[in-house]
Amino acid sequence: MIADRRSVLVEVRKYDGALSGRWTAGRLGQDEHGVWLGTAQGVPVQSDAGGWPNRFPHVMVIPRGQWWIATFCADPGPELYGDICTVPEWNADRTVLHAVDLDLDVVRPRGGTAYSKDEDEFAEHRVRFGYPDHVVARARQTCHWLMAAARRDGHGAEPFASAYRDWLSLFVGPPLLP
Repeated sequence: MIADRRSVLVEVRKYDGALSGRWTAGRLGQDEHGVWLGTAQGVPVQSDAGGWPNRFPHVMVIPRGQWWIATFCADPGPELYGDICTVPEWNADRTVLHAVDLDLDVVRPRGGTAYSKDEDEFAEHRVRFGYPDHVVARARQTCHWLMAAARRDGHGAEPFASAYRDWLSLFVGPPLLP
């Protein structure tokens, strides 16, 4: 883990350029899985559809050269929320992160099984925004891979199995004991 607490502006857009979400996160550091960011509960999130406060404290891993971003929430939020997106890109000084949301998501509820979400939105936007065939293929391939990687049965991959826990506890503190 490498500590680096600079602020990062996270900006996610839809394929047509509409703002899907924009918020500020803290850069926690990086490891072999990517760059880790943390966002506190209540941080304002803006989009073209309006604004809202972030519901759960969470950490995100931004992998290198991959078509996904994974968010790991503190309880009671979902354990994992994986966004299928274009390869995330940083600005020159690594203070702004850009990605294009491709609608498909992989969600693993706390203690539950991962499932794919928003297939209908993906199908609709594929036509409306004219997703090229290579984008459709890569999004589906990435969603399939993320579903397998996020398995809870001991066959899942890191950082989805346990590596995220250290970053989450670093950001929000250790879980309270009964």
